[in-house]
Amino acid sequence: MAKRRAWARIGLNVGLDGVIAALAVPLARLLADPAGDIAGPLWAWAWSALAVLLAGAPFRMSVQYWRFTTTSDLIGVAAGSAAGAALFSLGLHLANSPVPSPAFPAILALCLVVLLGLSRMAYRVMKEGAGEHGQETAPVLLVGAGEGADLFLRALAGDRQAPYRVVGLLSLGQAQTGRRMHGCPILGAVDDAAEVLARLRAEAALPGTLVVTEADFSGQNLARLIAVAEREGVRVARAPRPTTLDPTGRRGAVELRPVAIEDLLNRPQVPLDRAGMARLIQGRRVLVTGAGGTIGSELARQVAALGPEKLLLLDNGEYALWQIDLELAESHASVPRQPVIADIRDEARLREVMETFRPDLVFHAAALKHVPMVEANPGEGLLTNAAGTRIVADAARAAGAAAMVLISTDKAVNPSSVMGASKRLAELYCQGLDRLALRAGHGMRGITVRFGNVLGSTGSVVPTFQRQLARGGPITVTHPDMERYFMTVREAVGLVLQAMVVGLGQQDTPESGIFVLDMGEPVKIVDLARQMVRLAGLRPDEDISIAFTGLRPGEKLYEELFHEGEKPVPTGTPGLLMAPPRIADPSLVAHAIDEIATACRSGRVAAALTMLGRLVPEFAHNEDGGTPAIRPGVHQETR
Repeated sequence: MAKRRAWARIGLNVGLDGVIAALAVPLARLLADPAGDIAGPLWAWAWSALAVLLAGAPFRMSVQYWRFTTTSDLIGVAAGSAAGAALFSLGLHLANSPVPSPAFPAILALCLVVLLGLSRMAYRVMKEGAGEHGQETAPVLLVGAGEGADLFLRALAGDRQAPYRVVGLLSLGQAQTGRRMHGCPILGAVDDAAEVLARLRAEAALPGTLVVTEADFSGQNLARLIAVAEREGVRVARAPRPTTLDPTGRRGAVELRPVAIEDLLNRPQVPLDRAGMARLIQGRRVLVTGAGGTIGSELARQVAALGPEKLLLLDNGEYALWQIDLELAESHASVPRQPVIADIRDEARLREVMETFRPDLVFHAAALKHVPMVEANPGEGLLTNAAGTRIVADAARAAGAAAMVLISTDKAVNPSSVMGASKRLAELYCQGLDRLALRAGHGMRGITVRFGNVLGSTGSVVPTFQRQLARGGPITVTHPDMERYFMTVREAVGLVLQAMVVGLGQQDTPESGIFVLDMGEPVKIVDLARQMVRLAGLRPDEDISIAFTGLRPGEKLYEELFHEGEKPVPTGTPGLLMAPPRIADPSLVAHAIDEIATACRSGRVAAALTMLGRLVPEFAHNEDGGTPAIRPGVHQETR
């Protein structure tokens, strides 16, 4: 049935092109010699139609979709018209039929171009006009006047049920103001958004949505635009991804995307040494602990893309492990994988896994990371984050691994929580092992990478705020002054791999420090909450209320990336800084971790916390959460 319709449409095109070509003959004769015989021989009309159809075949004139006529189609029409006029004139010459004037072939070619081209454009305009008046459309104002806007406008024109009507554009610079794109006026620059929206409101033409068409329009520029739009009651959305837009309208309706909170992080793209990562990963066995978690699963994705000999996915959660294994089976089917269900606190099991698979590289992402949960279960936090890290490191080292990368946290700096202090203890142990390997010139390197929050991770504020928004609020924030460092999970994991490349290249360095990701400027949590409300097209404190609940146990107002004794050292790699090592003897740290683990297993948690305080003297435990936990004069430099 579909094929019959297609052939019928092509047949209709052939008939229309033939009729138009025939009618071009008397028009050309009239223009060439107004006093002569305008009609000419009737057979010439038929010959004109046939000549144009034959000459237009190489340019696929008969299969053009008139509704979606483009510049390339019109070029084909022009070429076919010129060739058809030449072929027609040759036929007249062979038939000894006179022509009105020597310029007749050129005049006929021009008539064909005009008639064939105008008929196509008129049909397109008619269909677009019918689409506009056939249904209600929402007015939108485009942000950006470049290729993204051009593609969006063409896709909208090709959508028979286009739900949007563009009232104008805002360019990123001032030079384009006053010009037009696809008939739509460029009303001003993004910096003039407030004035443009006010003018449109006065003209009763205020759009309901600002559509950002430029992919790199983000950060503070986007935040300012959202604030302007909020004052006018206009929401901000993003155009569909360019790969999903189709000027022919065959891929379905044009659908806008919400602005992601990640877009508001004003973070420039950091160049990564992908070639260096590939050299380290390719042909090696790589194990990722906590592979079902946010960081672990992204590590698994990026490692799989680099072509390891085998990828081992270790987690103690069956469902999370199954999910990432299934995803990689679909996205990287050629990479050999092995899902491993294991608890990092089970020393015998970990030694068995390491001896069986003998990984070359280990990424240790498994941990208990939620501060209030660890405060409620401190023994479990110490057993997982401190004792578990020691078990993983010792088993990997015994199995001959070249390196283990520990994923640490900014909460390990001047910790106020058991979670942070337990991660600091893990840092101490891995740094001690790294020092031994560097001084001996062989053995497993212990590379530690410290960073802040990742947006959208399990238990983070973003999914919590989204859930609270979905049910109509209120959004709960612990304290109006609370700040956190944020980074996207993809960027964080890319820099973790980069740190591994840099760290393993430091074989001649006597002591390696902790790699710290440059997290940029901290973000107030209440500002993040308000931005999420705005992104939902609502007004903070009006449509959605924000409630302050007070600090929870273990929390502090401000996180830090460096201890006061750790002056940031540049690594020469963008996005990576280094904290000079504060190292303890790994054998002493190991013995202390064993004592803490024994105390936790026997239920003597208070004794375990006392020992933890001796090992991490800066541990200022905020047990009740009632006091803003921040040490005065703390070093918080990030650059």
